[in-house]
Amino acid sequence: MDDCSTPRGKEHPLAEFVAAIDQGTTSTRAMIFDHAGREVGRHQLEHEQILPQAGWVEHNPVEIWERTWSVLMSVMTSLDLTPGDLAALGVTNQRETAVVWNRRTGRPYCNAIVWQDTRTDRIAAALERDGRGEVIRHKAGLPPATYFSAGKVAWILENVDGVRAAAERGDAIFGTPDTWVIWNLTGGVNGGVHVTDVTNASRTMLMNLETLDWDDELLSFFGIPRRMLPRIAPSSSPEPYGYTSEQGPLGGRVPITASLGDQQAAMVGQVCLSAGEAKNTYGTGNFLLLNTGENIVRSANGLLTTVCYQFGDAKPVYALEGSIAVTGSAIQWLRDQLGIIGGAAQSEALARQVPDNGGIYFVPAFSGLFAPYWRADARGAIVGLSRFNTNAHLARAALEAICYQTRDVMEAMEADSGVRLEVLKVDGGVTANELCMQIQADVLGVEVVRPVVAETTALGAAYAAGLAVGFWSDPTELRANWQEGRRWSPAWSADQRAAGYAGWRKAVQRTLDWVDVEP
Repeated sequence: MDDCSTPRGKEHPLAEFVAAIDQGTTSTRAMIFDHAGREVGRHQLEHEQILPQAGWVEHNPVEIWERTWSVLMSVMTSLDLTPGDLAALGVTNQRETAVVWNRRTGRPYCNAIVWQDTRTDRIAAALERDGRGEVIRHKAGLPPATYFSAGKVAWILENVDGVRAAAERGDAIFGTPDTWVIWNLTGGVNGGVHVTDVTNASRTMLMNLETLDWDDELLSFFGIPRRMLPRIAPSSSPEPYGYTSEQGPLGGRVPITASLGDQQAAMVGQVCLSAGEAKNTYGTGNFLLLNTGENIVRSANGLLTTVCYQFGDAKPVYALEGSIAVTGSAIQWLRDQLGIIGGAAQSEALARQVPDNGGIYFVPAFSGLFAPYWRADARGAIVGLSRFNTNAHLARAALEAICYQTRDVMEAMEADSGVRLEVLKVDGGVTANELCMQIQADVLGVEVVRPVVAETTALGAAYAAGLAVGFWSDPTELRANWQEGRRWSPAWSADQRAAGYAGWRKAVQRTLDWVDVEP
């Protein structure tokens, strides 16, 4: 057996692999990795996007759990693996989506409210208006916004019959999807573990960045009983959160030793473990993170201060984040709502039919604008149209929107941190679109680099889980695994870059003040 596959797990001394569950916004996947960080198997299933009315986005938590069960069973069966082949299991997830369920029955009280949902705009506006927003910024590192989960829990407590009373009794409990999945994996109503990690907790507006604990003052702002909340643990924990139930999809006890929000998991997967390193993940949304080390850097330019990760008993590492709501979902919109492409891959072929955007800009502010604007009143717009324009120009403008939103965030990040990025590491599904990545290099004026393993979210969860049990001895081993897959260099002139960005900024202004947030 060569060194790349030498078993390292303390829990399962003969284990050769680490498993990861990536519970995302549109799908759930299970992936298996070996010691070299190579993917050896995966299975993935989409789940329904429930859109009850304008601005509302929901998921069925039961469907998500069923998908989790199915993908785990499928990938294990396809590789003919047993639980003993796994050193550990890590979980990563869509971070701000809120699930509230009954700990005794295991049933959700309602659909999960997804991070894209804007029904809590009045809650966020009220917090901002009366000054509590500044307290939230200082303690939690976040602005009061519809994005984060505390407002969603407050909405459920006030609008779903019986939940408030059940929460006061201790029956109704809350979690982001990592918590829901881990609770079910560890037995559910039969002893399921109610836990989250510091990265997911830092996205609620309820956790104090300095204490890494739920904050009573912040809880009071939303009227959320503390007993609803999960225990906060390190992202990578040598003391397992719990073990998979023998009645569950793995059919045996595997230690669950890691949980990270999806974007923080991608930082670990990209091995951005030193201050000043950054990555951009292109999924349903778009997320640029900069590692700031053990320093809490408070943004003056519309970015989020968040926990990047915490490994065991070590001090937490923090990050600045620019969160963009609509990236891959803009391409889905072209496919599902407009019908101008049959699949995501066709967006590149269609956009390549034209040399530029033909003068049009598409600002996909379907759920308002996130970083650095934080404008819940914005809505999507396509501007600059003439009869000359075709569906190819719109496809090109959709790809450019992904890249211009990234530039908005990068400029804010440079202003906050003083760090000028020379190279941007990228990952996620949209990086398969080579035209989009070339446009990204052109818009930013920096090199864009994609690793061999582009699905770094699941890889990061696997790394964190494996580090906890000694499957990997230290982060140095992880750096040795990282390999460059493709690099794009800027081709635009400085004048092209400046003119394109000026047009984008004008287009953004056209989206503002469209929705009246307050009556």
